[in-house]
Amino acid sequence: MPLTMNREVFITCAVTGSGDTASTSRHVPRSPKEIAAAALEAAKAGAAVAHVHVRDPETGAPSRKNELYKEVTDRIRQAEVDIVVNLTAGMGGDLIFGSVEKPFPLSPTSDVVGASERFSHVLECAPEICTLDCGSMNFNLQDYIMTNTPATLRALAKMMKDFGVRPEIEVFDTGHLWFAQKLVEEGLIEDPVLVQLCMGVPWGAPSDLITFMAMVNNIPAGWTFSAFGISRDAMAYPAAAVLAGGNVRVGLEDNLYVSKGQFATNGQLVEKAVNIVEGMGARVIGPEEVRQKLKLTKR
Repeated sequence: MPLTMNREVFITCAVTGSGDTASTSRHVPRSPKEIAAAALEAAKAGAAVAHVHVRDPETGAPSRKNELYKEVTDRIRQAEVDIVVNLTAGMGGDLIFGSVEKPFPLSPTSDVVGASERFSHVLECAPEICTLDCGSMNFNLQDYIMTNTPATLRALAKMMKDFGVRPEIEVFDTGHLWFAQKLVEEGLIEDPVLVQLCMGVPWGAPSDLITFMAMVNNIPAGWTFSAFGISRDAMAYPAAAVLAGGNVRVGLEDNLYVSKGQFATNGQLVEKAVNIVEGMGARVIGPEEVRQKLKLTKR
């Protein structure tokens, strides 16, 4: 299939994530104030979208507390710098077994709640976009399963549709993309459809270009997609995504380094992505153009 390069590219910055990275780099934001500041730094560097998780301000551990999301979104909206707010709705599906021989009782670190609770912070904060992790998978660690059952995904997709927030479909493997197409066929996700290809996350789709293009070639015509790789592949994916017709995601959720041995800030990663995109002859578009493209409702 011939490549059709994207000439009008938006950049998403995933500013903090929920991984155990805050103890590794001092640049990973923890508090709502720091997370909002990181989103605004990314906006000034050229990002049109901020993808937001929240953390316990003291420990840096991932959190689902609505009041933390509310403070982050309020701080972003009160600033003079514009950026599209994209909140994760992927938390609350963390199933961690006790051990190989005795899986039950579950580990006390498991965090599995119902669909309505997983969506409650979206209702309170009213972002323009929220994520829909479109499948379950063995997620990196020994006994951890990221659980997103078909019934839960259908319920979440309906909540997003009814509330009027645009889902960003997170695709970690080929089957996730297959199920996303089913949700669209069922009318649970409406046009314009937005997909994020998540490459190289153990144990989903590997970050090789053959797998990446297999995913790209199975995205239906008319859908908008973005892509990212993690760790050492992170800054190669802006070029790969744009060349394949997509958009770009970078940020400290995916990669802590701006160069070998040098810890990055979110702003530095966005600046580097902007240089890559513009160096390829494409234009980086801003938040208002993204709203028009994706028919977003600014709250």
